[in-house]
Amino acid sequence: MRTPARALRRAAVATIAVAALLLSGCSFLPDPPAPSRSATPDVSGVEEDLVPFYSQELVWEECGTGFDCTTVRAPLDWAEPDLGEIGLAIIRQRATDGDPLGSLLVNPGGPGASGVELIRDSIGFATGEALQQHYDVIGFDPRGVGESTAVRCLDAAGMDAYLYDVPAAARGTQEWTDELNARNEAFAAACDANSEGILPYITTVQAARDMDLLRAVLGDETLNLLGYSYGTFLGATYAELYPERVGRFVLDGAIDPQTSELEVSTTQAIGFESALRAYMASCLRTSDCPFAGTVDDGMADIGTLLASVDRAPLAGADGRRLGADTLLTGIIAALYNQGNWPTLTTALRETLQGNPATAFLLADFYYARSDGRYTDNSTEAFLAYNCMDYPDAPTPEQEEAARAVLAEKARTVAPYWDGVDLCEVWPYEPTGTRDALTARGAAPIVVIGTTNDPATPYEWSVALADQLASAVLITRVGEGHTGYLKGNECVDEAVEAYFIDGTVPQDGLRCE
Repeated sequence: MRTPARALRRAAVATIAVAALLLSGCSFLPDPPAPSRSATPDVSGVEEDLVPFYSQELVWEECGTGFDCTTVRAPLDWAEPDLGEIGLAIIRQRATDGDPLGSLLVNPGGPGASGVELIRDSIGFATGEALQQHYDVIGFDPRGVGESTAVRCLDAAGMDAYLYDVPAAARGTQEWTDELNARNEAFAAACDANSEGILPYITTVQAARDMDLLRAVLGDETLNLLGYSYGTFLGATYAELYPERVGRFVLDGAIDPQTSELEVSTTQAIGFESALRAYMASCLRTSDCPFAGTVDDGMADIGTLLASVDRAPLAGADGRRLGADTLLTGIIAALYNQGNWPTLTTALRETLQGNPATAFLLADFYYARSDGRYTDNSTEAFLAYNCMDYPDAPTPEQEEAARAVLAEKARTVAPYWDGVDLCEVWPYEPTGTRDALTARGAAPIVVIGTTNDPATPYEWSVALADQLASAVLITRVGEGHTGYLKGNECVDEAVEAYFIDGTVPQDGLRCE
């Protein structure tokens, strides 16, 4: 289906090789103080009908070594606060020096990734020790996500069928289109039936308003945010709504708020093609690379492999079949982080030999699937947000122009990128707009872009920094998704000096 690829997955901040270690939740922090009530909520300037939400005092409970958790009540619809309520799950690691500068909210992206899970299981990949020392680090699950009031669609068997089943009809035929449309209609209906009426309110604008509620009940007058990937769009939306409440914002791996769904999809396809070429150049320099010749030769071989499993899918040990769509998902998953490239080599070598095991491992990682079950609802939430946030289906002329661009710039990825759009049968009309966000009057906002980021191409970071009136841009020269804590001291030092000392980086800082 042609919805934008996930901008930052649940654990895409880590590499496949260390994911198991991260998920063990090991910590060497001291035990937290006894559960306590929160600071006095900030209700300044709050409309009367919202005071009951903004004035709630939180009671925290220990939820793992070094962490405490609570749930915040929020309106189902901020435009009609009496319509109903939802719950927002948050987790806190208190500042390790005991004297916090304030709260630092962290959003890992998606949309649909769990901030609670990120902080609980992988806090070291989300924030450096310096930030943990000076801030109460707050992970939160946006509405529709994880432990908050969540989007629910299908059970594990249903999700397997939706995500992995290979269509019976040949790709590109009318029968293939009809089959995928029927699958999408059934999925959308299941989401509507099982999500308890929340689907129309799973939008970035609603989620941004939730963040202001979190700021207030945490007792902060301004919001500090470290937003990754989709979290940059969420953060920029917040800044547009509440410019006077922007504290210290770092938006890493940006999404351009003006881009249409078709433009996002096309640009990401080109980005992943570029990242795959960089991978291939690296692979060809190693002794275990299953490809030979030039980069173009290797890319052609991957194209042939995708075509081969499209015609004759490979049977996995659990009965699933690896077709071109699932193989491409596995490739995309590995390209988020350069540390995953050796795993991608293994997956491609094994697939060439008729063994799909590692390719399935990568795709399962992308979809948060483990041992036959889905560990979170990130896929459902991702689709729900995108269908509500992206308006206006493309015209046939726009579709044709996009295909021409893909044919020129993404020859390996393009044949498997286009598909049937779930959002065309989503039960609710989108309410989002694709406009420039300027946030005039906001404090300085730091935007980070990585030059060969496959998921959120560098040009989007440039565009967001140009739009935001107070933005400064940091460029990380390198591979992979996002820039902070990716091994570049120049980026890390600039981010931490900004958060801790308020030192705004030089606009245009380039970190080689």
